Amino acid sequence: MNRDRRAGEANAEALARLEKLSRVVPGVLYQYRLRPNGGSCFPYASDAIRDVFRVSPEEVREDASVVLARIHPDDAGQVSASIQASARDLTPWRQEFRLKFDNGTVRWMLGDAIPEREPDGSVLWHGFTTDITDKKRADETLEENASRWAFAIEGTGTGVLDWDIPTGQMHFSPRWLALAGYTRDELPPKLETLTSLVHPDDLPMALADVQAVLEGRKAVHAVEHRLKHKSGQWIWIEARSLVSARNERGEPVRMIGTHVDITARKRAAEERARLENQLHQAQKVESVGRLAGGVAHDFNNMLSVILGHVGLALERLDPAEPLYADLKEVQAAAERSADLTRQLLAFARKQMISPRVLDLNETVAGMLKMLRRLIGEQIRLDWRPDPAAWPVRMDPSQLDQVLANLCVNARDAIAGVGTLTIETGNCAFDEAYCAAHEGFEPGEYVWLTVSDTGSGMNQETVSHLFEPFFTTKVMGKGTGLGLSTVYGAVKQNHGFITVSSEPGTGTTFTIYLPRSTGTVGGARSAASTSDAPRGHERLLVVEDELVTLKMITRMLERHGYFVLAASTPAEALRLAREHAAELHLLMTDVIMPEMNGLELASAVSAIIPGIKRLFMSGYTADVIAHHGVLEEEVHFIHKPFSMEELGAEVRAALAGK
Repeated sequence: MNRDRRAGEANAEALARLEKLSRVVPGVLYQYRLRPNGGSCFPYASDAIRDVFRVSPEEVREDASVVLARIHPDDAGQVSASIQASARDLTPWRQEFRLKFDNGTVRWMLGDAIPEREPDGSVLWHGFTTDITDKKRADETLEENASRWAFAIEGTGTGVLDWDIPTGQMHFSPRWLALAGYTRDELPPKLETLTSLVHPDDLPMALADVQAVLEGRKAVHAVEHRLKHKSGQWIWIEARSLVSARNERGEPVRMIGTHVDITARKRAAEERARLENQLHQAQKVESVGRLAGGVAHDFNNMLSVILGHVGLALERLDPAEPLYADLKEVQAAAERSADLTRQLLAFARKQMISPRVLDLNETVAGMLKMLRRLIGEQIRLDWRPDPAAWPVRMDPSQLDQVLANLCVNARDAIAGVGTLTIETGNCAFDEAYCAAHEGFEPGEYVWLTVSDTGSGMNQETVSHLFEPFFTTKVMGKGTGLGLSTVYGAVKQNHGFITVSSEPGTGTTFTIYLPRSTGTVGGARSAASTSDAPRGHERLLVVEDELVTLKMITRMLERHGYFVLAASTPAEALRLAREHAAELHLLMTDVIMPEMNGLELASAVSAIIPGIKRLFMSGYTADVIAHHGVLEEEVHFIHKPFSMEELGAEVRAALAGK
């Protein structure tokens, strides 16, 4: 009896201590017995069972069914199966499950228990169950937030990379894989995988920036670099990353980053830069054109006077006299000045031109002898025409100018022996091709290439080739207007030009001129300036600049013509009425006070029907065209002109050629 009493007292004392402990434990302490016959009970349950399961310890001491009935129907089967497995193998039981109460409330539980076999075959678990609803909800919130962030990041097209630094393991997010075009199985999850995809030219810079972040010298790794897409194409990536975790020694152990595809942005920026460059070039052309156009008229008038007086003086001198050589130098300087003005106007596309339909092969072939002299004997000229080349519409003198400039540049680029090749051919470009090739325009073209085996150029030099006054030649060896003139002439004829060059591989210029549907040779031939016959006809010359008027009068008189000179349109009309029966040709300036040259010519023609007409001007092409005198059959001479040129044009106008 004493032993039983002491055992009972000890058991009561243990239960009392357990009750005290249960009051500070956030959950239910219990013993759960599963009887051999299948019944179950809780021989012991701490008072916390009231709050957790909403039953009293007394209610479940003999029958656990009231607690088991609280288990959510969706979880009941899993709980039962796990209890049976624990009872069979006597393994610890651990299970998350839900309780569902009569009012519809659902709570999450976590149960842990250790089983033991009793003598009667029952299994008794000593366990602890706690309410984890708040934790579950917090986890779900975190998971939901993480899912939302992941969805938001994925929605922005941002690829995420997570780098475990000690192991070198790299996690690529689905969006990153899609961005690069790979599947997860195609990319080993290693840092080396990523670095192998970075463009070799960009890799040193990218790695150096990452190292700066790892060492704490920078907070964020932020660079733009190229990445190899699965298709083999290089795409532009904006990479940003930072150290997300360090160990107790402060060493980086994890880095997380993002990659954004900025290829479209890069291309847009390049296109914007290209358009800005085109605008800058157009503004430069406009500025040069305004400068040249602003001085062309007065400058050309002065050069006409200089060339005229020099020509008159040279006719009176013996070539053996010292003064003759001096005047020839003055004449050459004036002609170079006139050429310089023409070059500026050509670049600005305001050069005076008389376009006609040409057989390009025939025209170039006629220039070969001159071009061979120009490039010298050490350079072989290889002419490769396409017999089927279409006709083009262009001023022959412009084609001379274009080929001469290109051949001079080729000659200067070849050190010693080399080859210069000129070729022609036909081509056509559609909208799709032009969209993919900068500078090309849709249409049918005849192409003319000038290739050399010279020193070639880098791309920086090529990008400036057509800018006015840009030259790679030493001081005094070039004006920097040769290729500008070529560019302006080609553009003035609605064509375009491309350049292909690399250092050491030579250079190829390709000119594309629109195909013409006209008939070759349909326009009048240019007047010959050699041995123009002397005249005897009476001419009415109208020029508002008195110095120029006197000079032209003297030049024409030296050619044998009788000249009536007028400085105003009103005076010219008076002379026309007084000498109507005697006059054969009206030579008039285009831009004058009172009325322009075309209006004057119409008024004079009303007085003298059938009178021949020759227009002259020192203004730019756009100004003259505005006054309607640049038609194909209209005779026109541009200032400045020499005595020989004037004589030839007057004879051509009188002959009606």
